[in-house]
Amino acid sequence: MLVRFGFVAMSTQLENASPSRTMTMANFAKLDDREAGLRRLELLAEENLRNTLRLLKHCKYMDVKVYRLTSKLIPLATHEALADWSPYEPLAPAFAEVGRFAKENGMRLSFHPDHFTVLSTPREEVLEKSVRDLEHHVRQLELMGLDDRALCNIHVGGSYGDKPSAGQRFLRNFASMPERLRRRITLENDDKTFNAAETLEISEEAGAPMVLDIHHHQVNNAGEPPESLWPRICRTWRRFSPEEAGEHSLPPKIHVSSPKSATDPRSHADYVDLQPLLSFLTAIANDTPALDVMIEAKKKDGALLKLMDDLREVQRSGGPVRVLDGGSVEIAPLS
Repeated sequence: MLVRFGFVAMSTQLENASPSRTMTMANFAKLDDREAGLRRLELLAEENLRNTLRLLKHCKYMDVKVYRLTSKLIPLATHEALADWSPYEPLAPAFAEVGRFAKENGMRLSFHPDHFTVLSTPREEVLEKSVRDLEHHVRQLELMGLDDRALCNIHVGGSYGDKPSAGQRFLRNFASMPERLRRRITLENDDKTFNAAETLEISEEAGAPMVLDIHHHQVNNAGEPPESLWPRICRTWRRFSPEEAGEHSLPPKIHVSSPKSATDPRSHADYVDLQPLLSFLTAIANDTPALDVMIEAKKKDGALLKLMDDLREVQRSGGPVRVLDGGSVEIAPLS
């Protein structure tokens, strides 16, 4: 099984490369010249996109093909007080440059909209804001010239005291969105509410691929090992399979992180504990040709580098790993 590793947004290895520089609404409101303030926001966004391009070049140097974009590329982009501002046209060339580099180098880009993007909500105003936020993310991917293999990952959302009703409400709200948004969405199990089995049922009904988070599954599950759900999870990615998509195929994706401590099992540690991940990978390797793994550890690309070192050590000791380059390995199945 081919496994490619990626990291989230920021780098601990590059200096002065934040893609998330911002301005608070309070500071914006203090500006005397609103138009000059909007231009300042656009300049911050241009800097964020330049740093995103730097990070993608860093990924190329590391042999990393999987990268999650920050949701903070454009400061205050969805703030209600700036609803009459459209930053997309002036930023189109910078977005196009990022997308062009990603496509030329075969990189898989994605977003993970913030936790307030909730489609299970019973409140109409929250739903409207959530759809607006998804529209914002998809618009950025379109400006990059990326097709619908560039995805936005979200959670089902809160249960609001009645999980079955919340799940059905998610499905209704999901179905009511434009197809161009629906086709960009993947669903992930969370660490407190909708576990992997519950999220999988909703993914299957919605027709949205599921991203399995094995750390979240560790702290919120129904007693089943994650690999027992994997054949069904893989089927949610069917439209991206080589049989369906041909040269535009896309591997399933999982998230990996490790508990910060025994007393704080939900928070993410700086690095990834190899053994739970390797156990899962070897368990699914026989029936999974390829897989992308997003590392959500606090040390970002530093955690990826350490994980690759750990995998090289497994290879040296005769384990089921063959390191291919700085960001990918082959995993042999359990015998």
